[in-house]
Amino acid sequence: MPKMGESVFEATITKWLKKEGDKVAADESIVEIATDKVDSEIPSTVEGTLVKCLFHEGDIVQVGKALAVISTITNDGTETVKSTVVAVSQPVSQQHKSTPPVAFNSTVKEAKITGTKFLSPLVKNIANAEGITITELELKVMGTGMGGRITKKDILSYLPNKNGSSSSNRVVSEHHKPAVSVGAGDEIIEMDRMRKLISDHMIMSKHTSAHVTSFVEADVTNIVMWREKMKNSFEAQEGEKLTFTPIFIEVIAKAIKEFPMINVSVDGNKIIKHKNINIGMATALPSGNLIVPVIKNADTYSLVGLTKKVNDLANRARNEQLTPDEIQGGTYTLTNVGTFGNIMGTPIISQPQVAIMAVGVIKKKPAVIETEQGDTIGIRHFMYLSHSYDHRVVDGALGGQFVKRVADLLEQWDIKRSY
Repeated sequence: MPKMGESVFEATITKWLKKEGDKVAADESIVEIATDKVDSEIPSTVEGTLVKCLFHEGDIVQVGKALAVISTITNDGTETVKSTVVAVSQPVSQQHKSTPPVAFNSTVKEAKITGTKFLSPLVKNIANAEGITITELELKVMGTGMGGRITKKDILSYLPNKNGSSSSNRVVSEHHKPAVSVGAGDEIIEMDRMRKLISDHMIMSKHTSAHVTSFVEADVTNIVMWREKMKNSFEAQEGEKLTFTPIFIEVIAKAIKEFPMINVSVDGNKIIKHKNINIGMATALPSGNLIVPVIKNADTYSLVGLTKKVNDLANRARNEQLTPDEIQGGTYTLTNVGTFGNIMGTPIISQPQVAIMAVGVIKKKPAVIETEQGDTIGIRHFMYLSHSYDHRVVDGALGGQFVKRVADLLEQWDIKRSY
């Protein structure tokens, strides 16, 4: 089982794509797996014959365990049988959940819990931190996972009942769902796995962070004119389409350098100030679902580099080809609601980040233009910026100053600059 990013210790086998006796090629997908973050197809590292599947569909496998036995043919024609990790190469992402693991103090040791139920390292850590015994888990927590396994959601739903009150950073208990009436002719649509994961994450984020949103209008005429002037030569020279997204990311990264307390996470009563600026870009999928690939160290890229990275991640996101590592580790997120013709939005923070910015549609408006000869009326391009931030650690002054600085940097774009 390949390593699939931070805090991912295991995965569930959802489907074997090859059966015992089948021929397999190197890099050919053999098995589908699922974690709480991503669904993936795992390719073989070798060419040969699948001799033995070491686990069944529905089994939970620890990272590093061999998944299958493959018979390979050596150069001298002799056959060797080898147990292989299928595969340590990069998995192909199919679905995404942006929900991060529940954060606990890094000094917490893994709980020494044993019993009849399988418990993942994450569930053990939560139980250990909350003082829940193995007896209490087995008798009082109903597992909804594969084979009755206790999941993170199960134990988090149990905690408010255990403690007698709801905690602000836990998912709402199943018992508090409002009743829904179904009328004649209503269609019932089962959520797919990805939609369920997004739903859980959005609820968790609202219960974790005290959301506040500030709005600023920016005159982006210089950017619109510069892009219009440069886009054809840029595509001819670089082989890439020049969109507004890399421009926005470049500006946001510059603003984060000036306001580093936007680039933080909360761990209990501690604030984690991140060294790296890793900007996620929310991307709509053809299915209507959402995925957030991350540009690591965004401040180190040139505009050309950002454009190539943005286009590559967006294309592979739409074709379900992202790796798990490419959707993790974000420290700030950008979402473009203008893509759908919206002028502004109030985005929900992607945990464990503390802020997210939405950019609206760019529209022409009449505006007062100050000149040396006096004020005049002209046509300018305007866009709204919406900045949602976690009021636990980001006050209105910081949240407002940051989005205003982003707007200022957009308005000050040098129309004479090169790429």
